[in-house]
Amino acid sequence: MKVLDVNLIGTFRTCMAFRPLLAKSKGAVVNIALMNATLALPRIPAYCPSKGGVVMLTKALALAWAEEGIRVNAVAPGYIETAINAAGRTDRAHYQRIADRTAVKRWGQPEEIAGAVAFLCMPASQYATGTVVAVDGGFLAG
Repeated sequence: MKVLDVNLIGTFRTCMAFRPLLAKSKGAVVNIALMNATLALPRIPAYCPSKGGVVMLTKALALAWAEEGIRVNAVAPGYIETAINAAGRTDRAHYQRIADRTAVKRWGQPEEIAGAVAFLCMPASQYATGTVVAVDGGFLAG
């Protein structure tokens, strides 16, 4: 339950807390989903639906808040080298299997996710709402 509380309920509560300021500023929300919102893995049965819920929350809020001028989108990262997966990345065979599964043949870096988030906050993306941008090195493409 903690995974659902943090990933889905926490995202919902954060969005709701900022809604008044977002409406006043005609701001943008960028939620963090994950490629596991659409690609289930057996070892993380609560994590996948929690991120799937973030996707649906993003779409529902985009529709609900459009009249207030609030855009709501999400970014769905793939395998990104972070501290949370550092121990798992020490298994070079595992690391390489995942890298080989991506179109770009490597894991992503945090700044590559940050760029997508920044774009979704920029005026250049003001027509985008209710969308989920996959930043996964082509993992889901193949």
